[in-house]
Amino acid sequence: MSVGESREFVLENQIKSRKKTDLQLLIFACYILSSTGAIVSSFYWLWINRYSKVTSTSSVSSSIRIESKEFFKLAIPLVGAQVAQSMTGFFDIIMMGRLGAESLAAGGLASITFFSLLNVAGGVVMGVSPLIAEAYGAGKRTRIKKLARQGFWLVLLLSMPMMIVIAYLDSIMTQLGQTATTVVIANSYLDLILWGFFPALGFAMLRGVVSGLSHARPVMFIVIIGTFFNIIGNYVLGFGKFGFPRLELAGLSIASVFALWGMFISLIIYILRHPQLKTYRIFEQLYILQPATLWKLAKTGIPIGIFIGLELGVFTVVTYLMGALGTEVLAAHQIVFQTVTVTFMIPLGMSYAATVRVGQSLGQKSLKGVARAGYTSIAIGSTFSILIAIAMLVFPQAIVGLYVDLNNPANGSIVELALPMLTVATVSQILDGVQKITYGTLQGLQDTRIPVFLSIPSFWIVGLPIGYFLGFSRGLGGSGLWLGQSVGVAIAAVLFLLRFRHLIIKRI
Repeated sequence: MSVGESREFVLENQIKSRKKTDLQLLIFACYILSSTGAIVSSFYWLWINRYSKVTSTSSVSSSIRIESKEFFKLAIPLVGAQVAQSMTGFFDIIMMGRLGAESLAAGGLASITFFSLLNVAGGVVMGVSPLIAEAYGAGKRTRIKKLARQGFWLVLLLSMPMMIVIAYLDSIMTQLGQTATTVVIANSYLDLILWGFFPALGFAMLRGVVSGLSHARPVMFIVIIGTFFNIIGNYVLGFGKFGFPRLELAGLSIASVFALWGMFISLIIYILRHPQLKTYRIFEQLYILQPATLWKLAKTGIPIGIFIGLELGVFTVVTYLMGALGTEVLAAHQIVFQTVTVTFMIPLGMSYAATVRVGQSLGQKSLKGVARAGYTSIAIGSTFSILIAIAMLVFPQAIVGLYVDLNNPANGSIVELALPMLTVATVSQILDGVQKITYGTLQGLQDTRIPVFLSIPSFWIVGLPIGYFLGFSRGLGGSGLWLGQSVGVAIAAVLFLLRFRHLIIKRI
């Protein structure tokens, strides 16, 4: 069956069986909610039972309360920072749309490309977090200084080639068949935003350092303030307000560059002035390259970068498949994707906290502490993911209404396509939350290579083909593609949970 025939078949099938599909998706959602709770609870209580055999019940409860408190001290600011950063992309897209359809298309393409490269490189420098956390737990101040200093070298060595790639993306986009107009407009954004790559990567590295040292709160405030100024700068420079020239996409990129540099410099100043953090003297002797330490950072971080690249690759392929199903399906997908991008920041921030807590316990050589930190993080994160999912399942029309006018008949098809997709995507977020936080615990154990090999079959060999089959062959369209992703994420979540449990038992 050709793509064109598949598209007609999908649209006809969706119109005929809308109510039946919605009921099936609701049943599916309830099943996944209960299954996820059961799986996570099983792992959690297995650990509780094992731990309580050698420790009194009151002691177990007390230690879990203490661990939960320490987890929230890290998770709340890190989640706040992630949500604030995601709002920058949200408002960027809105402002690009106000500049016109061509600016939205070209600017969206340029923005997604830049931040995809930044996320992959950011994954590599994230290797600093579990190593710093372990050194902090072990009380090795000298090692903390070495890791942080070599982290700057890693940032520099990653930034230079990435900035060169971004500078020549116009040629690459032309070769990939983009129109000349799209390339010119996108290049006006990329030629300027590339100067924000180094500070953005540097900030990500320092965030891992201060988080590993249990000082995550300033990250949240710096990101919130930086995001606020970025949005204001976008408005002023993009649209030419308060006497400034109208720079359109170039103005948006300039505002982003200033915001990224501002956040990076602010975090440096905070570290230099903080009574405890400044004693580590991480900014001294930065000119000294230590290959062994640098290689340890790279060996831990490169698999994380590959993992993020694989995740982004799946979403990119799915987005292109959505486009093959038609413009309305793609528009509905963008609504759903933008929504879950914001809500996903909560488990993502929690995964960073899980990495730190597990890493610190690893440094203290406390197996019980590692298990307690890991399972408590997973249980708390799963609970929040389920609560968010319930809220999204109760108010789906209100969420879609944030993007399009529900009362406008012209948006009727988009709304009807988006609602079942949102149901599946919401359920997928529960699974993704478990998967991401469990992956964070594995990072804390510095187990970053095996999860890459576990994710490839989960996402690419199972999830993506199932999504294609359901979306095109079975006529479920965009909902089918999201269902396939849910299956892949579910498999990854279970495999990561089994991997974490295996590593804990192996060390007993």
